[in-house]
Amino acid sequence: MKKLFLLFLMFQASLFAQSEAVSNLESQKEKYSEIAHTIWEYAEMGYQEEKSSALLQKTLEDEGFKIEKGVAGIPTAFIAEYGNKGPVIAILGEYDALPGLSQKAVPEKAPGNGEAGHACGHHLFGTASTAAAIEVKKWLEKNNQEGIIRFYGCPAEEGGSGKVYMVRAGLFDDVDVVLNWHPSSKNAANPGIALANKSAKFRFYGKSAHAASAPEQGRSALDAVEAMNYMVNMMREHVPATSRIHYVITSGGKAPNVIPDYAEVYYYSRHPNREEVKKIFDRMVKAAEGAAIGTGTTMKYEIIGGTHELLPNLTLQKLIHENMTEIGGFEYTAKEKEFAEAIAPTLDLKSVKYSDAEEIEPFSEEIPSSGFGSTDVGDVSFAVPTGGLRTATWVPGTPAHSWQAVASGGMSIGEKGMLLAAKTLAVSAIDLFKSPELIEEVKLEFNNRRGDDFIYEPLIGDREPALDYRK
Repeated sequence: MKKLFLLFLMFQASLFAQSEAVSNLESQKEKYSEIAHTIWEYAEMGYQEEKSSALLQKTLEDEGFKIEKGVAGIPTAFIAEYGNKGPVIAILGEYDALPGLSQKAVPEKAPGNGEAGHACGHHLFGTASTAAAIEVKKWLEKNNQEGIIRFYGCPAEEGGSGKVYMVRAGLFDDVDVVLNWHPSSKNAANPGIALANKSAKFRFYGKSAHAASAPEQGRSALDAVEAMNYMVNMMREHVPATSRIHYVITSGGKAPNVIPDYAEVYYYSRHPNREEVKKIFDRMVKAAEGAAIGTGTTMKYEIIGGTHELLPNLTLQKLIHENMTEIGGFEYTAKEKEFAEAIAPTLDLKSVKYSDAEEIEPFSEEIPSSGFGSTDVGDVSFAVPTGGLRTATWVPGTPAHSWQAVASGGMSIGEKGMLLAAKTLAVSAIDLFKSPELIEEVKLEFNNRRGDDFIYEPLIGDREPALDYRK
């Protein structure tokens, strides 16, 4: 009877700690909304996030975190840490924007003053994770609890593979569990997957000449790019159906009457398995080599990014889902509904499914066989047990990487989803600190899924961080 009473008291104490963390974050929502909006206004692209990174660093440093700047050879990457012994729980934060998606926080297309926009909600991502880390630090301090809470400031997720360099540098080697989240149009903590991805810029070098008076003396680098694209597009018929290949021509000449002596094309190759990605990428290289031979040009390529697929952890996902469900979703105000109804026609939505924000998707242990996006969290998930969640920071039905996502993320709809993420991350980290046996259960599943013979090989190889890939 005495044992049952003690267990009851422990359960009550756990609920109180969770409730306190949630209420503390709720009381700080204006502060964190202001930080998120400031980063939204900065809209700095990968490896250029100097102001965004500095703001998050200062926010954490002001709360007593020790800051290590410029980790893994990346000026805008950092680690913030509190505590000196015990389990290490890490929370990931991102803050890079996307090129060509500048947008005001209005429900019609209206580009802002800059070039980039937070179309994947990383201003919310970094801020919510910062808020959660601070709240966990306060809990550790108040309860004199052993443990280390660590925030990873992760730049250039969008194509730059920032976390891959951090994993390669061994910065996660002593971490017990990693938590992360991502903006979305729904609230969910189901296990998901991401596509492995390898990207490169293919550069062709030819010979300039007057396109009308001396075409025979020229060798067009643009011809080589087009020849490569043609061959890769034919290759699509002969790769697994779950593969994805994308490209953009980033340089193709300056004037029609000047044969281009330089041209560049930027490629992504994706698949649910990294080994298949390697095969697809190698075939793309062969196409580039053939294009150069056939057009009398030369070719060089530069690896820009490369990420593993996600390694799921059901034990962690169940914990996160339970906490997210306990906290619950949120309702739109009349003003937010007016915004949503105005933006819906631009998304070809006949109606807005508000329940996607108000409710949490039911949990499913089924792991999808395929995905559609890629993330450098994949590499982290093969280094340490990793769990995540998604919250409805955009009007339901909004796709990522759209101006509509930028618009929603710049107003209160995005901020509400951000706060739900912060609360869920904080409570889940606290649960892990209070339960060493749960951490061990998470690690056991991780080791079983990854396998004893796993050897980490980054898809970026030994290249240095591609700090200028957005320039």
